[in-house]
Amino acid sequence: MSSVMESLAKTKTKRFKVKHPKRKLFRSNDPLLSVFMWGVNHCVKELQHVNVPVMLMPDDFRSYSKVKIDNHSFNKENLPSHFKVKEYCPIVFRNLRERFGIDDLDFVNSLTKSPKPMDNPGKSGAKFYISSDRLYVIKTLTSEEVEEMHSLLKQYHPYIVERHGKTLLPQYLAMYRLTVDNVEHYMVLMRNVFTGHLKVHKKYDLKGSTVDREASGKEKQKKEPTLKDNDFLNDGIKITIGDEAKEKLMETLNADVEFLTKHAIMDYSLLLGIHDTEQALEDERETELEEDDEDDEYDSGGSGVALTPPDSPGAGRHSLQKKGSVADGRIDPERDIYAIPSQGNGEGKEIYFLSLVDVLTHYGVKKMTAKAAKTVKYGSSVDGISTAEPDQYAKRFLAFMDEAIE
Repeated sequence: MSSVMESLAKTKTKRFKVKHPKRKLFRSNDPLLSVFMWGVNHCVKELQHVNVPVMLMPDDFRSYSKVKIDNHSFNKENLPSHFKVKEYCPIVFRNLRERFGIDDLDFVNSLTKSPKPMDNPGKSGAKFYISSDRLYVIKTLTSEEVEEMHSLLKQYHPYIVERHGKTLLPQYLAMYRLTVDNVEHYMVLMRNVFTGHLKVHKKYDLKGSTVDREASGKEKQKKEPTLKDNDFLNDGIKITIGDEAKEKLMETLNADVEFLTKHAIMDYSLLLGIHDTEQALEDERETELEEDDEDDEYDSGGSGVALTPPDSPGAGRHSLQKKGSVADGRIDPERDIYAIPSQGNGEGKEIYFLSLVDVLTHYGVKKMTAKAAKTVKYGSSVDGISTAEPDQYAKRFLAFMDEAIE
C-alpha cells in the first residue's frame, strides 16, 4: 500500500489551461475608427442570422439596427468604454453589396484593419478614409446628407437592379451613425474608384463648368493634386478610348445623368484618374535598378482582358479585348472595375478610371442662393456657372463629356 502511495506522490499533476477564443481587436489611434471597425464586424455578423428576403419591402428602406455598448472592462487601447452603433437599411445595403459582387466576409476583412485618413480637396468639409487594402472609401456625412441618402436609396436600389449593376454612380455599400463621447458621426461606405493596383498619375474633378473651376495654387502644390475643368482644358487632355467604348460609356453616362436629373440632383462630378503606362514602366525600371529581384507590381496574370466601365463583378460584364494595346495584362478585372484602356495611335498608352461622385446635392434653397450669388458676380449671360438647375446642369455636363471623350 505504501509503495502505491509513494508512486502516486511522484506522479506529476498535469494542469490544463482553459483556452478562450481569440477576441478580435479593433486597434486604431482614432477611437472613432475603432468603433467603426467594431460596428462593421458586428452589423455584418448579425445579418448572417437574418434570412435573405425574396424581394425588398418599403419597410426595409426605413429599417435600422442599433446597439449600445457600456462596458468598463473594455481595453481602452482598443475601444472606448461607451459607444453606440446604428446601421441604416441593413437589408437594402446587403442586397446592394450582393448585386455589386461583394462577398460579406471579404467586406468585413477589408474593413476591420484600421482605415487611413485621406486628403479631401473639396469644399464640403467631409472627412474621407480609405480601407487598408484600398478597395473601399468611407465618407463622413451631415445629418441633411443622411436624409438625402434615405430619400435617394428608394430610387437608387431599383435603378441598380434595372441596370444590372452597370452604372458610373457611386457604389453605396453601407451607412452608419456612430456615437463616440456623446458626439454623433454619420458615415457612408463606397467602393473606391482608384484601387491602388495601378498608380493614378493625374486626377481631375469635372463638372462641365468653367466658372471658378480651376485648382487653387495650394492644391497644385500637392504631390497628387485634384485638378478641375479649366486645368483639363488647358492641359489639352482627351479621353481616347475609341468609338465602340465611347458609345457604351456615353450610354451609361446618359442613363445615370437622366436618373439624377429626374430626382432633381445636381452638382455631381465625373472623377477622372489617368494611369500613364509609359510613366509606370519608367518608374518600374528605376525600381528594378534599385532592387533587381522585385516582382513586377503591375502584372495581373497576363489576362489581356479590359473592361468597359464598370459592369460590376458578376453582373453580366461585357469585356473588350484591345488588340496590340500596351494596357493588355495590366487591368485586374476583380479590382479595376472602373478602368478603360486608351485606344489609338498616340504616343503613349493610358488607362482611365471614371466614376460619378458627389451625387447627394438636391437642387434646393442652398443651390438657388448660390446660383443667384454667382449670377450677380459674373452676370446672367455667363453659361459656365456650376450651380445651374438640374436640367441645364445635365445638358452642359453631357456636352462637355461628349467633347472630352473620343
